[in-house]
Amino acid sequence: MVERSPRGRFTVNRRRLLVGGAAALAGSAALTQCARGQPDEARGGFGAEAEPFYGTHQGGIATPPQAHALLVALDLKPQTGRTPRDTVAAILRLWTADASRLTQGRPALADTEPELAHRPARLTVTVGLGPAVFDRIGLAHLRPATATDLPEFGTDRLEPQWCGGDLLLQICADDPVVVAHAGRVLLKNVRTMATQRWRQSGFRGARGSDPSGATMRNMMGQVDGTVNLTDAAAFDRHVWDHGAQQRWFAGGTVAVVRRIRAEMDTWDQIDRESKELAVGRRLDNGAPLTGEQEFDEPDLTASVNGIPVIPPNSHVALARPRSEDEQFLRRPYNYDDPPSGGQTTDSGLIFVTYQRDPARQFVPVQQRLADGDALNEWITTIGSSVFAILPGVEDGQYLGQALLESAS
Repeated sequence: MVERSPRGRFTVNRRRLLVGGAAALAGSAALTQCARGQPDEARGGFGAEAEPFYGTHQGGIATPPQAHALLVALDLKPQTGRTPRDTVAAILRLWTADASRLTQGRPALADTEPELAHRPARLTVTVGLGPAVFDRIGLAHLRPATATDLPEFGTDRLEPQWCGGDLLLQICADDPVVVAHAGRVLLKNVRTMATQRWRQSGFRGARGSDPSGATMRNMMGQVDGTVNLTDAAAFDRHVWDHGAQQRWFAGGTVAVVRRIRAEMDTWDQIDRESKELAVGRRLDNGAPLTGEQEFDEPDLTASVNGIPVIPPNSHVALARPRSEDEQFLRRPYNYDDPPSGGQTTDSGLIFVTYQRDPARQFVPVQQRLADGDALNEWITTIGSSVFAILPGVEDGQYLGQALLESAS
């Protein structure tokens, strides 16, 4: 198409351009026709699946965990001519409007990259409020008593950049492009009203990569979250708040977000048997040391020559609930960030749990682990936050409306 003229200049051969362009258009049309001729299933796939946005509860909690997650904590910025309560209301209105569209495969109202919104890949957006923000917006008397910061445990080495926050934005989907796009849209629209305090990106096994139904594995190679809540009755008892103390909070829950660094360089130095004894489970299939399959019940009384098969200080022995109350939903994600300080990797677990009352459900279990878990030598909790996860909404409402308008 481009040729050198006798004078050495480059010229465009219009005939070749037209012929070549026609051929390209014909090829493109053929490809388009081929795509159009495909059945809906071939053009659909899991990327086309959408999770409901409206309802009694927010998505991203009881939703089967997606492959990718972004969790962002934000702090309110001082506003001229607007109260902190008005700022929170404005943020929640924007997030509700945008999330209700993005989760259904529709671009947000001011979406500058609408093409990225059409395949939601089971996108969910989950929003919560930190304990301190209730004071800042003048609604301390409406803060759920269960939404309070955790005590600092003896093994915690908390770093301020991974703790606290006025608001929580959790975005999950099976496609990292969808997560990134939703995060961009939701965060840029509130940047004049809030600043990002911390940001954590996580992942699980890619959808379909393990059809066995086994529990996800963390970066230490262990199955993580075998004992978990699965049925509606368990969620109703252990996860969802019923509004007994704060009527506006009915349908909400409390999230605990813990950032747990895995000390991989020292974990790599111990043998396989020592790893299994520390965990209390076989690494190959997650079965307890007294069982054959992952979901076999551990026998904590079994012994050989007086020596317990599952050590009493193993993670399994200490993490198991000692009462009906010590149960909560685990929804963790792995992280793997750029290393520093001579480390080979900086990886670990974004350990997210949901429960009605962390003090009654989460804290007793965590206290036992802090006091004696054999894994403590190879894991370090460096971040901890608590958020009141807002109840779901119906069409025409916005997240947090019951809270903000109950005090008007």
